[in-house]
Amino acid sequence: MPIVRTGELVAEAQEKGHGLAAFNVITLEHAEAIAAGAERAGAPAVLQISENAVKFHGGRLGAITAATAAVARASSARLGLHLDHVESVELLRAAHPEGFSSVMFDASKLSYGDNVKATADAVRWGHERGIWIEAELGKVGGKEGEPPLDAHAPGVRTEPAEAAAYAAATGVDALAVAVGSSHAMTERTAALDHALIARLRDAVPVPLVLHGSSGVPDAEIRRAVASGMVKVNVGTALNTAFTAAVRAFVEAHPSTVDPRKYLAPAREAMAGTVAHFLGLTSSRA
Repeated sequence: MPIVRTGELVAEAQEKGHGLAAFNVITLEHAEAIAAGAERAGAPAVLQISENAVKFHGGRLGAITAATAAVARASSARLGLHLDHVESVELLRAAHPEGFSSVMFDASKLSYGDNVKATADAVRWGHERGIWIEAELGKVGGKEGEPPLDAHAPGVRTEPAEAAAYAAATGVDALAVAVGSSHAMTERTAALDHALIARLRDAVPVPLVLHGSSGVPDAEIRRAVASGMVKVNVGTALNTAFTAAVRAFVEAHPSTVDPRKYLAPAREAMAGTVAHFLGLTSSRA
């Protein structure tokens, strides 16, 4: 099936009052698992390649993008392709020739004023090329290389009035907000501020994005979608499933040297995780 534009999938989800889950790709097995999980769930999804994943692949965007896009086109599921957490302007500008319809440009580490300027420049560049741009306001925290962040500390969460002003000043198409989750959580213990999500939904004229969803319990994700969250990003949960499956296989078969033997159950574990999250986000049940 042709790759679907991310903005189209987000708009459809918002119109239906559903969420749209977006999953991070690191290896070919991740991409295959996301496609398989989406097919199993009968729901659309987004395959995301982050700047950190690009660094893992030697700073070369082309190969992992081509492989991920090929998996998406071969799938019967409706899948989007998204470049995630881009801080490098050079990488941002590589998105268009590589066929991405959307980019999350991350200037959240900058001061508010510098964030607005950098993001507005990214939006201007992207919109001239038909690229949908997501940005972040607030401090979700937990990314590699960042100090630990208390998601409940004063000043961390996104303020609705500031978010509305930011969206107007930058022209972004979607906004990732800090509402109690954190990146790279391996335990699902995050408690979200659902009243804040509702206030942000009412104040901000673009779809809201939840980062760090791997650490959010099922009921909290369902409630977040019902409160107004649209795009729901999942990364660490796939890696947790992958690693657990590999570890279990190798411990049970210590003489195994063929990686296909342990990558197959790892891929299947990730596909099950994808289907599970899609079940949470693609309906309001």
